[in-house]
Amino acid sequence: MGGCGTWAWPELLVLLGSAWLWVGSAQPTPPGPTQAPGPQLRFRLAGYPRKHNEGRVEVFYNDEWGTICDDDFTLGNAHVLCRHLGFVAATGWAHSAKYGKGVGRIWLDNVNCAGSERSIGDCKHRGWGNSDCSHEEDAGVVCKDERIPGFKDSNVIETEQSHVEEVRLRPVVSGGRRQLPVTEGIVEVRYKDGWAQICDQGWDSHNSRVICGMMGFPAEKKVNRNFYKLASKSQPKQKRREDVGPKKRLFTERQQPNYRLHSVSCMGTEVHLSMCSFEFYQGNSSAACGAGMPAVVSCVPGPLFATGNAHKKKQRQQQQGQARIRLKGGARVGEGRVEVLKSSEWGTICDDRWNLQSASVVCRELGFGSAKEALTGARMGQGTGPIHLNEVQCRGTEKSLWNCPFRNITQEDCKHTEDAAVRCNIPYMGYENLIRLSGGRSRFEGRVEVAVGAGDGDQPRWGLVCGEGWGTLEAMVACRQLGLGFANHGLQETWYWDASNVTEMVMSGVKCAGHEMSLSHCQHHGASVSCRNTGTRFAAGVICSETASDLLLHAPLVQETAYIEDRPLHMLYCAAEENCLASSARLANWPYGHRRLLRFSSQIHNRGRADFRPKAGRHSWVWHECHRHYHSMDIFTHYDILTPNGTKVAEGHKASFCLEDTECEEDVAKRYECANFGEQGITVGCWDLYRHDIDCQWIDITDVKPGNYILQVVINPNFEVAESDFTNNAMKCNCKYDGHRIWVHSCHIGDALSEEANKRFEQYPGQLNNQIS
Repeated sequence: MGGCGTWAWPELLVLLGSAWLWVGSAQPTPPGPTQAPGPQLRFRLAGYPRKHNEGRVEVFYNDEWGTICDDDFTLGNAHVLCRHLGFVAATGWAHSAKYGKGVGRIWLDNVNCAGSERSIGDCKHRGWGNSDCSHEEDAGVVCKDERIPGFKDSNVIETEQSHVEEVRLRPVVSGGRRQLPVTEGIVEVRYKDGWAQICDQGWDSHNSRVICGMMGFPAEKKVNRNFYKLASKSQPKQKRREDVGPKKRLFTERQQPNYRLHSVSCMGTEVHLSMCSFEFYQGNSSAACGAGMPAVVSCVPGPLFATGNAHKKKQRQQQQGQARIRLKGGARVGEGRVEVLKSSEWGTICDDRWNLQSASVVCRELGFGSAKEALTGARMGQGTGPIHLNEVQCRGTEKSLWNCPFRNITQEDCKHTEDAAVRCNIPYMGYENLIRLSGGRSRFEGRVEVAVGAGDGDQPRWGLVCGEGWGTLEAMVACRQLGLGFANHGLQETWYWDASNVTEMVMSGVKCAGHEMSLSHCQHHGASVSCRNTGTRFAAGVICSETASDLLLHAPLVQETAYIEDRPLHMLYCAAEENCLASSARLANWPYGHRRLLRFSSQIHNRGRADFRPKAGRHSWVWHECHRHYHSMDIFTHYDILTPNGTKVAEGHKASFCLEDTECEEDVAKRYECANFGEQGITVGCWDLYRHDIDCQWIDITDVKPGNYILQVVINPNFEVAESDFTNNAMKCNCKYDGHRIWVHSCHIGDALSEEANKRFEQYPGQLNNQIS
């Protein structure tokens, strides 16, 4: 650069838990015009989730700390602020108090920097202290993890070492393998290249609650301190071993404690220890704790992680019996869109004022720990049905979200684009160490290899999974176990990927429901592996993705458009060719007579976060001469007429005539069109409409007797294409058929009502409220 002198940076103050460390450097005045002396500016990063290079930006001005509003915030602003903080540049910024709400003044609003300014004070803004924002609009920055040359000094090094980011529970055991999850142990914080302890003087249940929440547990319990005192005195010193093979082994080592923190004081509502007030011990001091001992915590696991099958089953039944809250659309355990049950109908929560305290109440109520993130803007996909709650404001101590203050929603307040979601802390189970991918082109794909037979001190034996019967549901579990999101494809042959040294089949007959946390939790053949085709050619493989589609049928349209048509047989030759009629049609006196058809329109929306594409490539699509179109999926929907007890009395199926964007939301462009052998699919935010007057858009009810029935429509019934949520793929309606007319009413998505309401729906068809003839 030109000869403008040497750059230096203003004095900096950085937040470390509750401790503040000063980073000072002189700033020579560059040549050129000088500004009048003003208040000295200092900056710090605060909030959670925060690393040393990201967080809520706080500025010290006029002897008072405050925040910056996110209105008109830009990456240029973030560049300037990151340079203030000693980093070379910004990689991003955050709005809507992602790192939590600050306190005090909002010093700056409508900041507009080009990015090259020396100080945030040189950028355009409304004036110091002039803001119309609330702390729900506090801005944050994500800085590039690279320091400005010459910026480092001893204080900065101490600053980076002083972060309280990584915390663990170290159990005291006499040897052998400790069962996961670890629910009790000595609290330790990462310090330099090792771990340090916390002095337990003044330690209380509020502190324990915060630690348990971080570890993925909903509650804390009293711990036997005397056991730990005795254990620390009686056990011989031994070498500590960890991470032997895929199984975590934990051994106690007798050693003098290295205390790092003391005077920890949490309120119990914090989601991370770094948000509590505490003090650091300076230097390494084993005697610093006086008559105290290392802080010890014991936690209560949630239903999914409770040890012992009977205990686990009992807890799960208790939770299901009173379930009024659930998570939908997340790839991993403990994350998803928050849905609540009100008046027997499931609905969503508006993200207005949604924060970590409210999210943590949800997480703990569901049996997880505190919240990692409180997500806004339908980050886990859009829900359907009512939006039940708005402006939920929990303190963090409530047992249930329903105990928190909230505002009832009105239609004008929120849309499903504002659905709230959470990511919860869950216990470490080590499942990701028991699976790996090989041969793929990226870390998101490959041949599935699993670890088996690792005994004490033994290395695991890695082997392949038989591809027979392997499908989307099994791939969903594998991708979840790997921490790679959703399954895009489950592959039964993987010959086209690079060969691996691993060639032995060690798992076969895998059959998953799709919700399991590990392939070992699915049904499989166990030790007696049975696979007709062996070798890497027929090994199971996956392609994972961070996002997935989510198809949803528009239930009211089915109800509005249903009617009966007696269609002459001479108009049904094409439909018969495509197997769209009941089997008895083959015995009819063609071309005389007719078939009785229940017809209705079907509008299928993609409410997920990825386009819905047919599994088969266009080279394998099937041309149907009669209807002059390509089928990209063998079965796209099932249409069934069921008795109230679930017996099927009539069925129809719809091969994918073509998947295309018939219409889209206002700001979404169409991508897929069937004409001229075009690409097929449904874009996020679009829907595919099959009108009631299209061939095969019906159920042949010629042989159905008069009575009360259930009309059921299931999209993507064979799970051919991966989705983020298969539980909303079914729609049900009550039907009454008198032999001449049919009444269709109470149409709803299959999991939109409570279990009790669904049972009443299936057993006792209600009063007719929509007559169609």
